[in-house]
Amino acid sequence: VHVHPSVHGYRFDTALRKKAAANIFESINEESLQKLFRNSGDKKAEERAKIILATDQDLEEKTRALMALKQRRKDKLLQF
Repeated sequence: VHVHPSVHGYRFDTALRKKAAANIFESINEESLQKLFRNSGDKKAEERAKIILATDQDLEEKTRALMALKQRRKDKLLQF
């Protein structure tokens, strides 16, 4: 099955799309971000939100911090 942009009679135009944000979290506050993570079952929602919204870290540092957070979770699961 092929899906064509003009199936419903509308011409597909990429110029009408919203532009992608460089930082999808730039307009969200910490409390909302924590709630989003908590609702998804994240046990470390507060820590994850702080890492993402930290202004003193570049993208690479944030990535390392998030990966370390993920690794600590895996290590803890393997203890049982």
